[in-house]
Amino acid sequence: MKKNLLLFLSITISFVCFSQEQLTDSTKIMDSVTVKAFEQDKKTTSSAIKVYIIPASTAATSKTSILNGLNAVSGVRMEERSPGSYRINIRGSSLRSPFGVRNTKVYWNDIPITDPGGNTYFNQFAWNNFSSVEVFKGPASSMYGAGSGGLILLNSFEEYWLPGASVEYITGSYGLHNVFVSGRFGKTTKPNNMWQGSKNIISYAHNQADGYRTQTNMRRDNFSWISKIKRERHELTAAVLFTDMYYQTPGALTLAEYKADPTAARPAGGGFPSAVNAKAGIYQKNILAGLSNSLQLGNRLKNTTSLNAAYAQIKNPAIRNYEKRSEPSFGGRTVFNFSKRVETVFVSMVAGAEFQQGYFNTQVFKNKNGNPDTLQTNDEINNSLLSVFAQASFDIKNSWFFITGASVTNAKLNITRLNRYPVTPQKRNYSNEIAPMFSLMRRFNKVNWFVTLSKGFSPPTVSEVLPSTGVISTELEAEKGWNYESTVRFYLLRNRLAIELTGFYFNLKDALVQRRDISGADFFVNAGNVQQKGIEFHADYKKNFQNSFVERLIVRTDVTLNHFRYGSFIKGTDDFSGKKVPSVPSSIFSLLSDLNFAKGFYINANYYSASSIYMNDANTAKADPYHLLGCQLGWKKKGGRPYRLNVFAGIDNILNETYSLGNDINAAANRFYNAAPKRNYYIGFSLQWLDLEKK
Repeated sequence: MKKNLLLFLSITISFVCFSQEQLTDSTKIMDSVTVKAFEQDKKTTSSAIKVYIIPASTAATSKTSILNGLNAVSGVRMEERSPGSYRINIRGSSLRSPFGVRNTKVYWNDIPITDPGGNTYFNQFAWNNFSSVEVFKGPASSMYGAGSGGLILLNSFEEYWLPGASVEYITGSYGLHNVFVSGRFGKTTKPNNMWQGSKNIISYAHNQADGYRTQTNMRRDNFSWISKIKRERHELTAAVLFTDMYYQTPGALTLAEYKADPTAARPAGGGFPSAVNAKAGIYQKNILAGLSNSLQLGNRLKNTTSLNAAYAQIKNPAIRNYEKRSEPSFGGRTVFNFSKRVETVFVSMVAGAEFQQGYFNTQVFKNKNGNPDTLQTNDEINNSLLSVFAQASFDIKNSWFFITGASVTNAKLNITRLNRYPVTPQKRNYSNEIAPMFSLMRRFNKVNWFVTLSKGFSPPTVSEVLPSTGVISTELEAEKGWNYESTVRFYLLRNRLAIELTGFYFNLKDALVQRRDISGADFFVNAGNVQQKGIEFHADYKKNFQNSFVERLIVRTDVTLNHFRYGSFIKGTDDFSGKKVPSVPSSIFSLLSDLNFAKGFYINANYYSASSIYMNDANTAKADPYHLLGCQLGWKKKGGRPYRLNVFAGIDNILNETYSLGNDINAAANRFYNAAPKRNYYIGFSLQWLDLEKK
């Protein structure tokens, strides 16, 4: 461990905005964003939590998907195997994600989206369900329980909030139709610079697409309501989210099939039907609700307690079977925050606990032309998570910032197979894992230096213990490891240019690695250890022009260099020690630019490139590198009027690249490739009304 301390690092949080157009200038928003993660509630300039910002009002990302926005953040990679089928990895965590989001904790307005089984249905969100995203890179176990692959916080209320309404429509290639409608209402006052009153946001979204490949149709309908009421010492927040979606799954191709026709779905073979004949797809319904109350207990002590409940219903006709899942869960979280200033030191202490309980049922049938046939397995799953945490932070003369914290997590899993006799529960308990974190920031004149040491602990998810093979794998071990980071951030050219350089080293033991059998079903094994080293670079430049036809210029660039290798990893007769970790590009480059003109016209462009990616642990197959270029033109009509109009058109993948995104890692029969769309176009408009009288 001592020699690893030389590679010390810092917490990196990325804050990516996808909200509708803000009233306030985006450059001002960038300078005043408040960090919520780890109960900081501080401006970016005074927080030991490092924040990276992409303001949504620059519209520098594609209007058809949030992929470009998240992929612009160094160390973060979002993939889409087909419309609606998302996968997110933060510094390589997609090793455990054949689909969906695992090993990364996700919260929406303080409601846990990650269920007690460890799975996150990120695809239940439309981009108008939230106004901002905070992404924490590295283990967040010290306050957020099990998980070594990062933290994502989705926040609905921006600091500059006004009542109003908006509607947006987008249409484009491959049958794309997106509709976003939202309304904001309430009444607020600001006595003593503290707002009181009520804020409400209601949103609806409809997304549909035919997709680039055969068997890739998608439809999603989404509704959300969030309300916040504040009266003196109380702040009550309620939220509801409902999503009904369906998307088809085309299956992965071999290299020969991919080169012959990248738009094709998986053909029949090996005794299994084609994806089309199996009617492979996902029928998904999610509903979640949460209630949170913050109470100020005197001048120094505050308590925030939240209760939540969720229900997911999944039907999945696949090539090898037909799966039906029913997943109700509930939970709660309570946090006490004590703060006090002692001369030149501001001290904040946090303590709390989080609990989740799930009662799942998974039934697997034979798939007969897209319908359930003979029952194969029927499993009841009782799973719970309990995490207790504490944290202390110190602000010394607004120059030194120090955070230390730790959590203890207990995870229990009980699986009972009801269709086999005698009925015998299989149990596994992952308990008493202490996950500490230490973070230090030193502020100089124009330079901030961050250092962080943290431990991650992540037990297998329900989907890993009970994968699509149907084999219960309670022998899997939890993965754990220490992460070391160091970051330097400095400002040049009168603060118009910000530059960050981060180095990290994460030594992950018993890493969970995905495998696939000949039918395409996934299962998991523990690797000996994975050594994840990397360098992340970020720079952004912004300038406002006076008395010029050019109003504002913003340029951002991110570079990620990864050196991920297996340590000792021997499975049977196979020795993968020293091999490159699959699914992780060794280098990624991203460039975003946004140019706004005084008359309301704007143009923005995005460029993204990724190096080749190995597809299996043996490093015998890999996907080619690719380069993506996108551009958007638009015109905004604003000013003092309450109505705002935005008309835009754009092109994605201008270079018409053929590339694979969301690869099936370690697939049998070398079925690795999922082709992404070629050159595609879109056009749309948005109309917004703001109640400027309440400004």
